[in-house]
Amino acid sequence: MPVGTRGTVKGMLPDGLGELGAQVLLANAYHLYLRPGADVVERAGGLSAFMNWPHATLTDSGGFQIFSLADTVQLDDDGVTFRSVVDGSWHRWTPEDNMAVQQQLGADIIMQLDQCPPYPAEKDAVAVAVRRSAEWARRCKATHEQAQGLAQAQAQGQALFGIVQGGVYKDLRQESVERLCEIGFPGYGIGGYSVGEPHALMLESLAPVCTALPTDVPRYLMGVGNPTTVLEAIALGVDMFDCVLPTRTARMGTAFSSEGRLNLRNARFASDMGPLDPECPCPVCQGYSRAYIRHLVNMKEMLGAILLTTHNLFYLLDLTARARVALEQGTFASFLSEWRASPAAIDY
Repeated sequence: MPVGTRGTVKGMLPDGLGELGAQVLLANAYHLYLRPGADVVERAGGLSAFMNWPHATLTDSGGFQIFSLADTVQLDDDGVTFRSVVDGSWHRWTPEDNMAVQQQLGADIIMQLDQCPPYPAEKDAVAVAVRRSAEWARRCKATHEQAQGLAQAQAQGQALFGIVQGGVYKDLRQESVERLCEIGFPGYGIGGYSVGEPHALMLESLAPVCTALPTDVPRYLMGVGNPTTVLEAIALGVDMFDCVLPTRTARMGTAFSSEGRLNLRNARFASDMGPLDPECPCPVCQGYSRAYIRHLVNMKEMLGAILLTTHNLFYLLDLTARARVALEQGTFASFLSEWRASPAAIDY
């Protein structure tokens, strides 16, 4: 899912995202609550209408953003008090408040308010976050159902996902899964990764989570967009992903490619008239040379970031589309094996 934190995927028109194959866009409740305000989005007819995006949307609760600003947060079992990054004003969110905000935003999928511990963190602290997040999940579900009525919420298609926490501790991850499954959700986020933990340790602790979660509802690995990690996580049973990596690296002049990561600022591309990635069928690779894109990047022309963003998003969307085909055809194991042996499988 391309990330449109503030209601826009930087450098992309909504129509262009659809043409690349995007099916769901992600936005962030914390940022939209601060600006322009959930009431503004509600008056526009909800997030999809506000963005002019005629497909599905997902809003993250904003829990990660709040807890990443640890010096401006006051946390207790009832909720969180946080300082706005916009104007310094103080705000209070309980799980009930967070649900009200996300219901106003009107995304198709909304996420519970949770506590995301940093890495590294002491096990006792992570255990507290697991139990607090589970209790908040219970309150989020109760509020979501009471506010709209379960039948109405389902009819509107707004699904509330719980979020598994537990850091890299397998027993705490298992506890989190059990607590959430007892409550019951139509999908489960897997949070608390991509916060500095080693890649191998992430996959090691992710595997039992995927085994323990129900197989008949979506499993969503939050904040992960490294192409290799995406495929490795699919092999474990993950269904959904989001990450700012393809768009952020594009704005830094970097492209995903079949040759591995390309830094277009590099002098070796100065007179390279070949396509960005000769194996990629995206419109950027079909119409623009490495030399031209390097020129745009070095001159800080906005078109450079737009072209690289378009390509990077296509690259990940195409990769996951090919993974879906391989799964349907029963050839995913060989698909993954070929990927691991390719130059593209570097650690992004």
